[in-house]
Amino acid sequence: MSLQKGDFILINYTAKVKETNEVFDTTIEETAKNERLYKEGEVYEPKLVVIGEGWVLKTLDENLTTMKLNKAQSVEIPPDKAFGPRDPEKIKRVPLKQLLAKDVHNPTIGMRIDYGGKMATIRSIGAGRVLLDFNPPLAGRTLIYDVTVSKKLGTSEEKTVALIHRRIPVVDIEKFKFTIKKNNLTIDMPEESFYVEGVQIAKRGIAMDVQRFLPELTEIQFVESFRSEPKPEAEQEPKKEEKTEPKPKPKKTTKAKPKEKAEAKPKPKIKAKKPTKSKKA
Repeated sequence: MSLQKGDFILINYTAKVKETNEVFDTTIEETAKNERLYKEGEVYEPKLVVIGEGWVLKTLDENLTTMKLNKAQSVEIPPDKAFGPRDPEKIKRVPLKQLLAKDVHNPTIGMRIDYGGKMATIRSIGAGRVLLDFNPPLAGRTLIYDVTVSKKLGTSEEKTVALIHRRIPVVDIEKFKFTIKKNNLTIDMPEESFYVEGVQIAKRGIAMDVQRFLPELTEIQFVESFRSEPKPEAEQEPKKEEKTEPKPKPKKTTKAKPKEKAEAKPKPKIKAKKPTKSKKA
């Protein structure tokens, strides 16, 4: 599958300095940990690139059209096409007390500081003076990018998901719900996205990206809803039982017992007296 300008692709890469083999950037979490570049809270995953939009260094951008899916390729970028040559005029030595006056305490070699509104790298410290380098940290270095194109995005839905995630990477993209109807895109924002720093700027960026790369979508709406979580069953109010009138109990009917006939008492037997014989005179 050939790649061309305007294609949406996801790339994994590891970037290093050719002269020292030092890794300075990567999209791979394991590499970041091994090279002591890992930052808590940063998202390590394939990076979205629209070829030709300048989202990566120009030389790397130009080489993306020659790459194939899931095939690693190395791109070498000389200093003049990376961060430019080192300019000796941008290296200055200043008194250490000036740094302390600007609340830069315990300065160390390699530290990046804001000095006079410009970013500088501390190159050396000694004799009460500090050597500041206002050149970009990678100026004068040849860079090597080891790149793999992991996926090409084709549908409007895939591109929309990628553009949303690019602007708000700290929230799981699966939590965003969106619908596309004719020329209207509606994005249902998850509640945890409401508290992301700079979310309003991110929403503006999403709208501009969508209108640029998906011009058929002329209206973008963001829906923010606060939903109460269902109460646990134990806390729910018990259902009211319907009152049912008790059925009347049937009246007990007692049958009159038949009167028992009085037992006839036996008549006493009368014994007949025997006649007494009269004595003769």
